[in-house]
Amino acid sequence: MGSEKGSTGYFLKNIGCAGGAAVITVSFIHPIDVVKTRLQISGEAGRKGKTYTGVGDVIKTVSSEEGASAFYKGIGAAWMREASYTSLRLGLYEPMKSVTGADKKDAGFLSKFLAGALAGGIGSIAGNPFDVLKTRMMANEGAEAHGVSYFANEVYKSQGIGGFYKGIEANVMRAMILNATKMACYDTCKGFVKNNLGFKDGIPCQFLSAFTAGFFMTCTVSPFDLIRTRLMNQPADAKIYNGFVDCFTKILKSEGPLGFYKGFLPIWGRFAPTTCLQLIIYEQLRKAMGMGGM
Repeated sequence: MGSEKGSTGYFLKNIGCAGGAAVITVSFIHPIDVVKTRLQISGEAGRKGKTYTGVGDVIKTVSSEEGASAFYKGIGAAWMREASYTSLRLGLYEPMKSVTGADKKDAGFLSKFLAGALAGGIGSIAGNPFDVLKTRMMANEGAEAHGVSYFANEVYKSQGIGGFYKGIEANVMRAMILNATKMACYDTCKGFVKNNLGFKDGIPCQFLSAFTAGFFMTCTVSPFDLIRTRLMNQPADAKIYNGFVDCFTKILKSEGPLGFYKGFLPIWGRFAPTTCLQLIIYEQLRKAMGMGGM
């Protein structure tokens, strides 16, 4: 297997670098994801559970009632999710650029956006089962922390294989919008920073580009992220929503337009460092493997 672009070896190394960067990053960022998830299910119509007033209240309540380790609930599923979903959505971006024509010098933002969307959609299908498990584990408000196998058995016994694909529509849409915004903004910003601000392709350039991409990701992804969390977390014996459209309608009716931006700050607090760490580590791993920058 060769290591030149287009070869199987190059493709596998690229996927490996993406997965490695994702797993390393989520190990640091996971507590923010737990806080975000708890806020998103807070005050949900038809759901019994705690209602939180904000980020500080989540941190205080979880710490006192469940202990500090609760902020790492779902980390096992998160690692598996990153190894499948993120390795594909990052690793497939470069091949998808050749499909959409985004690899050309004069390529516009739209072709890069489309390449990111295609890669994100494919990755989300592979990672959806782990996303379901991760969401349930993070949302579990009991003091006892169960492992991945416990929740996997619970989902399978109550809902069968289909239970692992709850929220698939919202997840695919979220992943397409997220990855399209992330990669297109990063790619475009990186070109701007190098060509107009005099930066070379190094960590400062990558950080500025990734931080900017993280903000725009939060703006476009928050509604999809909320709907996905609600759909994945609903219990089998108390169905609240009948799919993406029904979930959207009920949230809009009971919580208003701003309801779609519950957890905006922790989402941004997660996206900004996640995007920066993930893309910088990914670029460094590619460099170490002799693959060059994106």
